[in-house]
Amino acid sequence: MKPARRCSALARRLWGSSSSSSTSARSCHLGGVGSSHVPLKPARAAAGETGGPMGSGSSRLLRTLAQPDLFPDEAPEPEGPRLDPEQLLRECERVLQQRPPRPHRDMVHLCGPSAQNHSPPVRIMQWNILAQALGEGKDGFIRCPLDALRWQERKYLILEEILTYRPDVLCLQEVDHYYDTLGPIMSGLGYQGSFLAKPWSPCLDVEKNNGPDGCALFFRSSRFSLRSTAHLRLSAMMLPTNQVAIVQRLQCRATGRGLCVAVTHLKARQGWERLRSAQGADLLHSLQSMVSGPDSPLPLVVCGDFNAEPTEDVYRRFSCSPLGLDSAYKLLSEDGHTEPSYTTWKIRPSGESCSTLDYIWYSRDSLSVHSLLDIPSEEQIGPDRLPSYHYPSDHLSLLCDVNFTDHSIL
Repeated sequence: MKPARRCSALARRLWGSSSSSSTSARSCHLGGVGSSHVPLKPARAAAGETGGPMGSGSSRLLRTLAQPDLFPDEAPEPEGPRLDPEQLLRECERVLQQRPPRPHRDMVHLCGPSAQNHSPPVRIMQWNILAQALGEGKDGFIRCPLDALRWQERKYLILEEILTYRPDVLCLQEVDHYYDTLGPIMSGLGYQGSFLAKPWSPCLDVEKNNGPDGCALFFRSSRFSLRSTAHLRLSAMMLPTNQVAIVQRLQCRATGRGLCVAVTHLKARQGWERLRSAQGADLLHSLQSMVSGPDSPLPLVVCGDFNAEPTEDVYRRFSCSPLGLDSAYKLLSEDGHTEPSYTTWKIRPSGESCSTLDYIWYSRDSLSVHSLLDIPSEEQIGPDRLPSYHYPSDHLSLLCDVNFTDHSIL
């Protein structure tokens, strides 16, 4: 069997069969994303073409892939053919052709210090993808039709966003479909992943939930090798909390450079500012020892939904940390010091909420930001805000390309 056909067969076994019979084309508006960008082509639903729900219980292969691994960070490379990202991107478009396209977003290229190497930049994506159980059962998005939140289609919107930008490192929050969907699919695309659930996930309070939500961290296996992983339960005032973080030390296969990446999701809601500050302090304390090296600290990237506006103390802690961190998205502003007006915009029974809560922090002395994915306008987001038929989460994805500016090697 030819490789392309073997890949297609694997995708069909993973995703099951689709009942969609529409043949209208869905035109997706995507911004330029450099050499990693692959534009979506108009969908052409061929007779007999399949590609139904990812995570279908009818697939024996998926059930095998979905079993939790006792040593997930030491898992061997998946056997058999890899999934073709371009083919999966076209399949996402075909399944979603009845929905409006996602907002157009451009990559903004910055004029910063030139990197001291000729390796391509490292693409980092940060995204709270909205736990399925919370979206349908607890969050109360009163302007979002329940039909727009159906997992059978929403998961394709999530995958389409990831496939469009092809990050080297992917940091996610509110993941409650890791073992049955994201883990197997990302593994087939050549990523190695790690997942850490919240100890007391609110998803478990929702009827017909898919298990607890948590953080997930993926990296492209062809670009990096894994040196170590730490799963952290964040503490506040010496007491364990319900929030977690994953920290991984990676090494670039081509250059030998080291990179430390962390993903977290801090406590939500107003009134918990002091707790978030304490959680941030605990994470920074842990990172301090993890990035230390014999000669110089490892370059560090911290991604997360901090549930905190830039005015909160936890933001100040990260800005003033001895780790020397800067927030990447400040560089989109005219003065280079102001965060975006929002990274999440939603309408709940309590009212409309437009906030900046999500961040990509990076080591300013050893990394430079080459480009950033811009923030959609209010008009692009639409009057019903997020999530919606054209965007799968109440949080926007953040994306940046970073270059090494030193010679850090693990």
